[in-house]
Amino acid sequence: MEVVNTLGRRKTSVARIYVKAGNGEITVNKRPLATYFPTEILQLIVKQPLVISEVDGNFDINVNVYGGGIKGQAEAVRLAISRALCEIDEENRPALKKEGFLTRDPRMVERKKYGKRKARRSFQFSKR
Repeated sequence: MEVVNTLGRRKTSVARIYVKAGNGEITVNKRPLATYFPTEILQLIVKQPLVISEVDGNFDINVNVYGGGIKGQAEAVRLAISRALCEIDEENRPALKKEGFLTRDPRMVERKKYGKRKARRSFQFSKR
């Protein structure tokens, strides 16, 4: 099997991953998964597609991720891994699609408007 290269995005995070046959090593920005994503929940988010398609431990995954926060980065990696698994074996697609891992989440931060404190929040009104 050759190296499979896919892209995942979430909010302002972009994840590029390279998947090849191996023994289940996941490196994120040249660091192990456990050190880059320290909480158990974020590690679970990243590994969800592998667990659902029952190939956890079969592939070495090298991830380059930048932009956004840690949660957005984890979800960008999840989308990229899901896309790669579909490219490797088309039989994974229905299970991943059912869980919603192949859909790019379109929600972004709304821009700040002039005359407002935030996107929609107005300044405090004082009658007197």
